[in-house]
Order: sequence, then C-alpha cells, then structure tokens
Amino acid sequence: MDILQCDIYKGCDRYMHVETEIVHGCKGFDERTGAVSFPIYQSATFRHPGPNRTTGYDYSRLQNPTREELENTIAKLEKGSDGFAFASGMAAVTTVLGLFSPGDHMIVSDDLYGGTYRLFEEVYRRYGLEFSYIDTSKIELVRKAVTEKTKCIFIETPTNPMMKVADIKSISDISKSIGAMTIVDNTFLTPYYQRPLELGADMVIHSGTKYLGGHNDTLSGFVVVKERELAEKIKLIQKSTGAILPPYDSWLTMRGMKTLGIRLDRQQQNAMEIAKWLKTNKHVEKVYYVGLPEHEGYEISRKQASGFGAMISFTVKKAELVEKILENVNIIYFAESLGGVESLITYPMMQTHAAIPREMREKIGINDRLLRLSVGIEAVEDLINDLGQAIKGN
Repeated sequence: MDILQCDIYKGCDRYMHVETEIVHGCKGFDERTGAVSFPIYQSATFRHPGPNRTTGYDYSRLQNPTREELENTIAKLEKGSDGFAFASGMAAVTTVLGLFSPGDHMIVSDDLYGGTYRLFEEVYRRYGLEFSYIDTSKIELVRKAVTEKTKCIFIETPTNPMMKVADIKSISDISKSIGAMTIVDNTFLTPYYQRPLELGADMVIHSGTKYLGGHNDTLSGFVVVKERELAEKIKLIQKSTGAILPPYDSWLTMRGMKTLGIRLDRQQQNAMEIAKWLKTNKHVEKVYYVGLPEHEGYEISRKQASGFGAMISFTVKKAELVEKILENVNIIYFAESLGGVESLITYPMMQTHAAIPREMREKIGINDRLLRLSVGIEAVEDLINDLGQAIKGN
C-alpha cells in the first residue's frame, strides 16, 4: 500500500495513504462554506474589491477555484510542484509541444495513441519539430536514437495498445545525461499505481477522460511538472492558448477521482481473470497484459509501479472473427475510449490507431486480428461469459 506525504499543501506534514489522498484531494472541502463537495464556481469573471486589489481570481481562463482544486489535487497525487487541467488529453499534449522550438528532436514511443502520432506528424512536424519513433521498452534503442538535437524523450508506459513497458528511471537518466526532458503519459496507470516524477521524469501527461474521470461522461487532460521553473512556462502557454477545463467538467473529474482507488483495484482484479481466461481460449492467439508473469515488462512494472492496470490487448487466430466478436458482445460495449466503469472493446487498426501508417502499425503488431479491451467494474463472470458467447457465435 503506497503512502504519500502531504508536505507542501496547507502546511500538512503527516503521511497519508494514497487512497485517502484521492478521496480528500487538496483542500478537501470549500473553506468559504464548509461544503464537502467542492463547489462549481460557474463564473467567467470575478469582482475586484478595489483598484490593485484582488480575491486571487480575475478571469476563469487564468484561474477558477474549481479548476484550481482539481489541478492542485493531481499535482499532489503525482508528487509534482504544479498541475494544469485542460479541455482534453490532446489539448494537454499540444500545450507541452509549445515548449519546443523548430529543429528540436523528440524520441517517442513507437507504440502510442494514434491521435498523438497524428498531432506530431500532421501538425507539429510542419513547424519544424523532429520525431523518431523507437521501441522505448528497449533501452539500447533509446540510447542509439539520441542526437545532438534531442530535447525530449516522450514515452507511454504501458503503451497503447501493445502494452510495452518502459523503464522510466533508466530513460530519465538518459535524458538527464544529455540535458533533455522526460515526459511520461501516465494515463493507463494513473498516480494510484505509478508516479513517474518520483522515478526521475520531468513531466507527466494524462488523458483525464479515462481512468481519472472514470465514468465516460467528460473530457479532460492534465500536465503535472516536477519543477516550478517548468510550471511557469506551462502556465504561460495555458493562459495564452486558453484550452482550459471548464468549472463543471473540473467538478465532474474531481468527483470521479474520489473513487479512483476502488475502481482501479476492481478493474485490475477483473482484468487478471479475463487475461487468464483469454489465454485458455482456442480462438485466441496471444494475450498482451502486463500483469501476466510471462509479459516481457512484468518485472520492470513490478519495480516501478504498484499495479498492472486494467488494459488488455489480444489477437485472435482468424481475422474474420473480429467483426463477429464486435457485433456479438452485449455487456461489453464496442466503443472508443477506455478507463471507465463500463467495459469497452475497440479495434485499434480502424479506430484509435487509424492515423498511424499501415507499415508502422504492422511492424509493432497492430494488425487486423488485434482487439483492445478496457476492463470495467462489472462482475467478472458476466464479462467472461459475454466474451465467451461472442467468440462462440463465430
């Protein structure tokens, strides 16, 4: 069981378990009214007491009390100096790219969300940024990819959808040795299971739409930084570009985060049972789940994380099985996204990773037989039975 020290918020110097920190957030309640559910400050602007006087809030693009509580909470959980909330995960990634200049080179996980690849290749390459896509689970390949222009190593771990695990500490050491930055997409594990800043990373990114929100009812994105100097740069970009998270969506995300611990524990438990079941199914060729001892990244994951998460990818033996499985599942929804309480199944080749060139997809294993499963909190017996009847329908 992980314990976090609450030492920079409100002078609190005691240690708390992460489960408690998740529930209570930063302030825990509204100091003005005592409201246990932090209020939604649905206001675009704020009245000044007088000239050169402020309540601390001027205009909601700059800061809003509801968003501020959420940002401080995610910073606290990730053990960072500052957190920033955005309208989506892609808005968060876009803001981070604003830190770099034409000619800068980034080493990127070759297996990553298709929307991130599209942003890099179709938008920011035109502005002079250079990207190398490397299997970041192989440290020697990361070292070989370094150039004199390398300013950042950007990793997903586990990756989406092939579940590769990168050694965060080793990669952070490489970055430090060349004066570059390490950025980790921590969407799949969240700070409940993994805290990259404690392992040497400089910045963490989340699609808060996924596990943090947890209920498939709102979009959000986060950036958390380790150092205040970097925070000032992100703050400038955030307030200038304005892709901030509105008050109501901030409140929805905070409400979802309160149950993050119990949701993830249940989802992981279900995922382990489903992964084991999939391994025994005669129609399934291979199962990609970090929690299986035979997974290549199992030992690294045990070293740097306290859990394996609830994402599973698997390949079936015949491509024609895919369409029928997607048509036959009932409890499991055929839908994009992940991390919510409902179990979702997707077809990466045609959905989440359609933007990635075919040659690159096939090289890393995203083929016409691969399915990705986001395991929810339902009864695991029902989920297994649903998969079973869908596969038998073939």
